[in-house]
Amino acid sequence: MKTYIALFRGINVGGNNTLPMKELAAVLEGLGLQGVATYIQSGNVVFQGKAVDPALLSKKIAVAIGKSHGFEPWVRLLEMPMLEAVINGNPYPEAEAVPTTLYVNFLASVPPRPDLDGLEKLRAESERFQLAGDVLYLHAPDGIGRSKLAAALERLLGVPMTSRNWNTVRKLGEMARAA
Repeated sequence: MKTYIALFRGINVGGNNTLPMKELAAVLEGLGLQGVATYIQSGNVVFQGKAVDPALLSKKIAVAIGKSHGFEPWVRLLEMPMLEAVINGNPYPEAEAVPTTLYVNFLASVPPRPDLDGLEKLRAESERFQLAGDVLYLHAPDGIGRSKLAAALERLLGVPMTSRNWNTVRKLGEMARAA
């Protein structure tokens, strides 16, 4: 059995795509996945399953949710070594002191033509970012609510993504290691 971390995009946000975590866990268990554990309401799940292609399992999960809840969320599925690499690869370890200002943006793929100049132009003086393959780290000490950079990431990278703050990334790592 392998340990997987599923990051769901856009569920339980602003009253849209409502999916209670107990129901999400039931859908995953219905697919034969084991040890399903959720973290907060925004769609973070750790589970075990047979070794399979993560892209195929992501699609299978989305289709099962579509059948049970009427919408197919985008799911970024990580294997444990990938999450460990993200945690260990944090280019801003000093930002961990205020973990709600450090974000990891999990991309659908490595951006083929990221507009890094465009991102740099939108970056506030206090912000920092680093693209590392299919992950973009963003340190936004003033928050992301008004950040022009954060708002434009997906458009300028050219690939879908889902973001998690450092507290969530760290907690998912703890959960996955304990699984």
